[in-house]
Amino acid sequence: MKQHLVIGSRGSKLALTQAGLIKTELEVLNPTITVRIEIIKTSGDVNTDPLSVIGGKGVFTKELEEALLAGRVDLAVHSLKDLPTILPDGLMIAAITKREDPRDALVLGRKLKSVDASIKSLPKGAIVGTSSPRRLAQLKNLRGDLVIKDVRGNIDTRLRKLDEGQYDALVLACAGLRRLGMESRISLALPASEMLPAVGQGALGLETRADDEETVEAISKLDHKFTRLACLAERAFLRSLGGGCQLPIAAYAIVRDQRIRLDGLVAHPQGERVVRDRIVGGLNEAEQLGKTLGDRLLEHGAKALLASTD
Repeated sequence: MKQHLVIGSRGSKLALTQAGLIKTELEVLNPTITVRIEIIKTSGDVNTDPLSVIGGKGVFTKELEEALLAGRVDLAVHSLKDLPTILPDGLMIAAITKREDPRDALVLGRKLKSVDASIKSLPKGAIVGTSSPRRLAQLKNLRGDLVIKDVRGNIDTRLRKLDEGQYDALVLACAGLRRLGMESRISLALPASEMLPAVGQGALGLETRADDEETVEAISKLDHKFTRLACLAERAFLRSLGGGCQLPIAAYAIVRDQRIRLDGLVAHPQGERVVRDRIVGGLNEAEQLGKTLGDRLLEHGAKALLASTD
């Protein structure tokens, strides 16, 4: 068993918090191992242009994976929603942690604190901040009159811009706010019926070198079976569509009573049309369920919608 492990992490407050959670759990599970965190700057952190401009695939993970392959770090901690569905040769997801709240959060600015917290109750023409094409498309589908304005930066920066009045509301991930102790900023956790989450949202993916058996063994206890099955189904759905986080694609799987229920969605970039469906199957069918649902949506109009993003 290794005596030292190096975790690669982005330098944002949320990324370091997440890496710190994994560090603590590893040290509890493996008392003889010392663990340290090394900060790796990614192109998504350096380039503040909208994700639609710089391209979503791998912008928050590429440099971490390069550090893994070079042996600078032993594992990389990712928000699973940032991790492309096809990994570089030689790397693997050795563990997927138990999922935090996967829903998106509506965060209202001060001017709207007295307003009922819902998408429906936002004033006409309200300015909503998000950098996610998935969120934009679903917001526009629900409320075509809303003004969607891009917002980048870490969570603190986004909330500061909201508090300064640059936006009337934001849509952020519940998981990030909760992990940072900012749960009080959540005005409403949006139901999946209104805002289907991103693939893997709320889960952490622990990526290692495939041939590093000692590290894989050390982190294997952090793998949460039902979260892994749900995320395998979601990621297979995304993979079947050839998509990444720069496309308006969403999926959310629930494991209950020895069954997997997977909801998937593809939307027009401006929300003009949404194709959505659901599939249910056994625990041993996770990836096949994702592929089948993806193929079904392509047949029912998703292919044309995805073409409109090119």
